[in-house]
Amino acid sequence: MDILITGATGRLGRVLTPELTRAGHSVRAASRTPAPTGKPGPDRPAEGGGELRRVRLDLATGDGLPAAVDGVDTVVHLASAPYQGSYTRDVDLTGTRRLVEAADRAGVRHLVYLSIVGADRVPWPYFRIKIEAEAAVAAGPVPWTVLRVTQFHGFLAEAMSRLARLPVLPLDPRITAQPVDVADVAAHLRWRVTAAPGRATEEFGGPAELDAGTLARDWLAARRIRRRMLRLPVPGRLGRAFRAGALVPSTGDRGRITWRDYLAAGPSEQAG
Repeated sequence: MDILITGATGRLGRVLTPELTRAGHSVRAASRTPAPTGKPGPDRPAEGGGELRRVRLDLATGDGLPAAVDGVDTVVHLASAPYQGSYTRDVDLTGTRRLVEAADRAGVRHLVYLSIVGADRVPWPYFRIKIEAEAAVAAGPVPWTVLRVTQFHGFLAEAMSRLARLPVLPLDPRITAQPVDVADVAAHLRWRVTAAPGRATEEFGGPAELDAGTLARDWLAARRIRRRMLRLPVPGRLGRAFRAGALVPSTGDRGRITWRDYLAAGPSEQAG
């Protein structure tokens, strides 16, 4: 199968690309930057018998888009530019619309769009853009699947690292999440791209729902850091959504790698 991955140099894309080539697929790994030094270039064999091509694609402008989708069976749309002002909308919404149109012209048979669990329930501007992008995919002529995933382990670990610079660790203990490992998401997507388009919104999360206090205590213990935790409820509608479980999937499959598994791997082994 010929597969285009947008956002191939991102947190998930770096894991998904070799996952799909190991499965024997021909993969076009698209990003705005040239191929990294020492990596397989265009038309060179990749690990597992698949073929890996690195292509340049800028969704904010459309540069490289027709060539990127030409001859592709499936598009896995991971590209995103969160919290970057108007550029976020250029990539996540306008760029998604461009991609849907180009994929239709190229005869793409399945477009898989990666979104976020809770995007329809959390009153955040970035999440609203994701919902608009989901709607653009669903309204388009290309058979589609929207996959909402929970927060990646690496995202939460980075958030903890930033908070740990403070003398106390502020958190809202009533917030719950179900973090997922990028390796589990990549494995799920390896199956999803070969299955029929669902024409539906699906969810995928980690193996367990955890409260913010547990997440923080596990991270502190793994890093051997001592910090007093300060209870600080998130205010307003945002806090109410978080405490109501908006970040936890209500349906869908689950990964196997736990938060503690991720932390035990150590920083050098953590891909996401």
